[in-house]
Amino acid sequence: MSEITATNKDKIIFSETYLVQLGELTLKGSNIKEFEKRLVHNAQLYLEAVKAHVSLKSGRMYIECPEESCEAVEYTLEHLIGISGWAKAIKCDKDIECIKKAVMKLCLEAKEAGAKTFKIDTRRPDKSFPLSSYEVNCAAAGDVFDQGLLAVDVHNPDLFIRVELREKCYVYGNPKKGHRGLPVGTGGKGLLLLSGGLDSPVAGYKMMRRGMKVECAYFHAYPYTSAEAQKKVEDLASVISRYGVETHINIIPFTDVQMRIKEVTRTHAPVNGIKADAYSTLLLRMCMMKTANLIARFIKCGCLITGESLGQVASQTLENMEVTESCCDFPLLRPLVGMDKEEIVYVAKKIGTYDISILPYEDCCVLFSPEHPVLRARVEDAMTLYNALDCDALIQEAFEKREIKMFSARNHIWEKFKR
Repeated sequence: MSEITATNKDKIIFSETYLVQLGELTLKGSNIKEFEKRLVHNAQLYLEAVKAHVSLKSGRMYIECPEESCEAVEYTLEHLIGISGWAKAIKCDKDIECIKKAVMKLCLEAKEAGAKTFKIDTRRPDKSFPLSSYEVNCAAAGDVFDQGLLAVDVHNPDLFIRVELREKCYVYGNPKKGHRGLPVGTGGKGLLLLSGGLDSPVAGYKMMRRGMKVECAYFHAYPYTSAEAQKKVEDLASVISRYGVETHINIIPFTDVQMRIKEVTRTHAPVNGIKADAYSTLLLRMCMMKTANLIARFIKCGCLITGESLGQVASQTLENMEVTESCCDFPLLRPLVGMDKEEIVYVAKKIGTYDISILPYEDCCVLFSPEHPVLRARVEDAMTLYNALDCDALIQEAFEKREIKMFSARNHIWEKFKR
């Protein structure tokens, strides 16, 4: 138990401690402080709504809180990017009798939950402690073993207890895995083209794990797309914002652009023997990229992000992706390019977007797709049709009429846990 002065100057007792293992950022060199500072800052943003204290020392992050804040802290750690693992720990004096009591407490709780075996592993960053790691293991396990409480299993224990001897002693069991990666905000800012499908939310999450702050752009074609379709995408943005601390979604009205594409491709002559209508989806994506350029430049993003996966659909052949990229003024990142659908679905379920993505509300790409899309377009042929659209003014108008909404993990935690 430790006494800390909270930011509101109320003196409170923080009775619970969480020990957090840092992720990839520990491999950084002279700029590691920048990454550590960002990780602590992100954790503090999550926890603004509750009483908690975040600190970092000697390669570990510590979150201390009163018992009533534990749910919010655990929710934060389940979503915070940049950590490899975490556990609720018993903090005690560096005394073998205290350590034995802490180990016994964990074993009794595990026994009640059905555990039959255990293992202890001791780490000694503080080498001044008089016992070796092996001696601590033996002493701490002795009482448990002698009482027949749990059997020892060093290979696959039900309860894995770790003892860390630092400035204090921390004892915890079965640490939970984190999302790893780099703290969001250390890798620049990118604009995600977000649709209602499975792929783009996963693409956004994967870029967040590389430290990128992700903003979103969603194109709708009201009244051809429903209010439910837009609500679905907003819900997806809300979910991924819980991993990225905060995100804004730019909702762009694209009906006029899509109607222009439909009109021109219906009457335009075939291009190199291919009907103009076959280019409809590709032309739509080209117009989206042109609009995304305007948004990215305005909000100072360094790249565009899509959920494209090579060969998954007609617009995602290598040749068609080259056509799409020809309209980009920024680097175009495709974090899913080598993943198959099963891998993408696995991540979508893990991050909580799957059940939303499979809701049966179609977006503008589906509604206006041609029956026989071009599979291997040439850039020059696609540009011929794009120029025939003469839609730069429509794209500018769509950009200016966009609606912006903000979603943040902080607000979500406030609504969910504020008492």
